Amino acid sequence: MPTAPLSAEAITARLAELGFALPKPAAPVANYLPFAISGTLLVISGQGSILGETGIRGKLGDGLSLEDGVRAAQLCFVNLLAQVGAALDGDFGRLRRLVRLGGFIAATAAFTDHARVMNGASDLAVAVFGERGRHARTTVGVPSLPLDFAVEIEGMFELT
Repeated sequence: MPTAPLSAEAITARLAELGFALPKPAAPVANYLPFAISGTLLVISGQGSILGETGIRGKLGDGLSLEDGVRAAQLCFVNLLAQVGAALDGDFGRLRRLVRLGGFIAATAAFTDHARVMNGASDLAVAVFGERGRHARTTVGVPSLPLDFAVEIEGMFELT
């Protein structure tokens, strides 16, 4: 695990190299917190497959391809990072590592590539954080998600 602290600038630059920009964190759409900190754990509530005014909505296997799903998972991870920034007042140096991702994939019963969809977020996590981005995860197929998102991902991070 690298010992150099992370910075907002380094994360923003790495995301830009990968074709992403850190968005403004999304406001909750119901009665929940976008994040919670307990001890050294930061838990980020599920983030949908949207970036700005555009997003990926619908079901994998019914109009959405595997590539659409991978992109949707990437958008979710970028939104997780926006919430991390909000939770830590922009001080990404407090992050020790990504511990866990939980992914929910809206899909038809015949769609079985959930893990490959979730790799969009997992691969991006490692691309941004290096070894600190390797994590445990759960991937679940569901019949629908709030706001018709194709993918929703939650995350847990360890803080220093």
